[in-house]
Amino acid sequence: MKLRWAGFRRVRKQACKRIQRRMAALSCPGVQVYQAYLEAHPREWAQLDALCRITITRFYRDRQVFHTLMEEVLPALARAALQRHATRLRIWCAGCASGEEPFSLAMGWRIALAERFPGLGVDILATDADPDLLSRADRACYDWSVVKNLPPHWLSEAFVRRDEGYCLRPAYREAVRFRLHDLREPLEEGGFDLVCCRNLAFTYFDQALQKHVAGALHDRLVPGGVLLLGVHECLPEGGPPFQVISQRLGLYRKA
Repeated sequence: MKLRWAGFRRVRKQACKRIQRRMAALSCPGVQVYQAYLEAHPREWAQLDALCRITITRFYRDRQVFHTLMEEVLPALARAALQRHATRLRIWCAGCASGEEPFSLAMGWRIALAERFPGLGVDILATDADPDLLSRADRACYDWSVVKNLPPHWLSEAFVRRDEGYCLRPAYREAVRFRLHDLREPLEEGGFDLVCCRNLAFTYFDQALQKHVAGALHDRLVPGGVLLLGVHECLPEGGPPFQVISQRLGLYRKA
């Protein structure tokens, strides 16, 4: 698994409750008994791994980050893409959960930036290791608590109110492709202008795995491409060459 328990500091109750329920279902009265069960049943490691996935997300999470993306980062990447005669700005959202981050980017591009770059479209690959979350992303309907941070005109333009909640209009879903993928495994695609990997690898993975993931993300970016981490994350020491754009916002550029 190669997870880092310190990364679960703020959410350890959530992970512990899940594991305790699993132990009860297996009639394991304590941790040592569950450890013995893991040793005797190797397939249980996959179950434990799934129990340790933490999902805390919403649209437009970290307002200043999205403001900087819309005002500075994406326009600069768009200009660079046009200079190399690209027709698509390519984005990868790793650990996309139920789609809030990639859909936020798709809305921002369509509402705030598309008219400024008429020769350029956007293609967003959104990946996650949890098929249930991807099913929720495919439905694209959300509670008020998940959409309330959006700029009001984005919310009114991109969503329609239904019994299921706030449902994203089809036009704002076209740019996003969802795929089941574990960040610890290779991704065959590359050539991304922006990679978003927030509050996942550099919070919950151990140091060695963080370096491995950082190298894989670096390889998937175009020269000058941007990597976005969570605001409380940083790249591991001794990793691939990135230039700091804003450590406070978790923004790095491929050197």
